[in-house]
Amino acid sequence: MSEVKVNKISPRSGTGVQLGDSGDTITVPAGATLTGTQNISNTALVGSGQITINGSAVALGGSVTIATESRPTFSSITPSTIENTQTTCVIAGGSFVSTPLVTAINNSTGASVVADEVSFQSASQITAKFTLPVDGTYKLYIENPDGNAVQTGAVLTVSDAPAWVTAAGSLGTFAAGDTISTITITATNAVSFAKTSGTITTGLTLNTGVGSATITGTVSAGITSDTLFSFTVTATDAEGQTADRAFTIQVTVGANNSGQFN
Repeated sequence: MSEVKVNKISPRSGTGVQLGDSGDTITVPAGATLTGTQNISNTALVGSGQITINGSAVALGGSVTIATESRPTFSSITPSTIENTQTTCVIAGGSFVSTPLVTAINNSTGASVVADEVSFQSASQITAKFTLPVDGTYKLYIENPDGNAVQTGAVLTVSDAPAWVTAAGSLGTFAAGDTISTITITATNAVSFAKTSGTITTGLTLNTGVGSATITGTVSAGITSDTLFSFTVTATDAEGQTADRAFTIQVTVGANNSGQFN
């Protein structure tokens, strides 16, 4: 066996170097390294073996279409403001798979609360029951059984609804023509009040406020018979939650019998 030892073999400019002829075997001994760049065409690879991509067998020199995974999407939650008691919310979105895991994440503390119950209606709608004891705003984390998931921004608010302090019923008895300086009605967490049904005694006006409202004015002297006026006042908080309360005011004629409820 002939042996030639050189440090470098360089072809003439514009030519190439060929190692062996067709049918020859070129051996690289164990421990030796042959370094170079070789472009191999797909045609040359056909029949040479296969590789696996995402569970799909692909022949060398061949091709395969890889199925893409679908993440769930979120579009809305209704209602978006709830109290601390268990509440059912409808979540709309896309690519839901029966049945997702739904978690509420406090936007301030990062504390996570898994929904009490999740029901699957369709790929675009699920319902979740939440019991969230801490007021605040919450993100939602929705994860399909295959692990694909979406996390929203702060989309759910937990807040106490207005709570009436003033008892329902009579706010007093007044004579026609009486001037009322102040009747005060109060509800915690309320930022506004409005009469939503019925009639406040003719001549009196409801004045909204934060936390409380007042009724002032002069009872109309044109009332000619004893009359019970009934009406409902709705208290609304900053998140739009409401609470109603029914009240009455009695107007008498021919008697100076004024009263006031605070």
